[in-house]
Amino acid sequence: MEPQINLSTTTTSSKPDYQRLKSDIQRWGYELGFQQVGITGVDLGDDEAHLLTWLDQGMHGEMDYMQRHGTRRSRPADLLPGTVRVISVRMDYWPEATDAESLLDKPTQAYVSRYALGRDYHKVLRKRLQQLANRITEAAGPFGYRAFVDSAPVLEKAIARNASLGWIGKHTNLINSKAGSWFFLGELYTELPLPVDEPASNHCGSCSKCISACPTDAIVAPYQVDARRCISYLTIELKGPIPVEFRQAMGNRIYGCDDCQLVCPWNKFAQFSREDDFSPRHRLDSASLLELFQWSEQQFLDRTAGSPIRRIGYERWQRNLAVGLGNGPSDPIVVKALRERLGNASQMVAEHIQWALNQLESKVADIPA
Repeated sequence: MEPQINLSTTTTSSKPDYQRLKSDIQRWGYELGFQQVGITGVDLGDDEAHLLTWLDQGMHGEMDYMQRHGTRRSRPADLLPGTVRVISVRMDYWPEATDAESLLDKPTQAYVSRYALGRDYHKVLRKRLQQLANRITEAAGPFGYRAFVDSAPVLEKAIARNASLGWIGKHTNLINSKAGSWFFLGELYTELPLPVDEPASNHCGSCSKCISACPTDAIVAPYQVDARRCISYLTIELKGPIPVEFRQAMGNRIYGCDDCQLVCPWNKFAQFSREDDFSPRHRLDSASLLELFQWSEQQFLDRTAGSPIRRIGYERWQRNLAVGLGNGPSDPIVVKALRERLGNASQMVAEHIQWALNQLESKVADIPA
């Protein structure tokens, strides 16, 4: 049965005016803080083939959830029966006054991916999507829907591309010609047969700056990232030891990596976020590696409350920071802090601390007498 539509979305013949409802949805989305709202159907056949090939090649690493749900990720109606449309939204997160490039050139400072400096985006976007669904319900009556924010098997970038929010770049992030790529995505799966938008066209052209900029050569081909080499995967998703071959390339990046986005020419059009929730907290945009390494576990839990960083836990936080310290300059204070933590560290963290100490000791040995 079609949903009940009130007078604001009906025509004189009492048939649902979905075109008007779509316009209302986009307006409500802007009012709720989304920078763009698009609508698409549920056909993701080509993207499903690309996903299955990527999985078959093992490029998802330990992210078993990428294949655990089978084709439900690429078939919205299998994930939520009755789905015929997806409302796709984006929200800017680039924090004002951030100086990411210079921070990467300061080996004693900690680099946290710009998306994780503030409040957990899952909570922010999910709340707004629910508010959007509430407004649709008020106007159109009860309808079937479900909100997603990187929380279920959803091909969000392919959906956003089809909804005209941008194109998937060679680094596999979504790019918008008027807003760059510093934004989050969210979706409302719905049974409402709304008019769809035209898919966005690709404007990467011959540019390959993102491929060249990747510190670990994780972009193995245009539009193909081997997660097992990606610093974001290594510092966030990987539960065990970070492979030695990638540790030096990590530099001072302790949670995620933005290099491929920082060099993208389209990000000259990026807009500062209007959301206070995405502003940096606890000096995560300026703290030193040593300062963060010296956090106790309780301090970590307290200061990452409501942050996406909390999900990696204290052990991986210490692991990542140990690598960062090992990549920095040799400093007696740093060496002392590493040695003091060595005795109480888990086996995995201890191994990374020892690696860091060996790195720092080798730098002292290389200094001419």
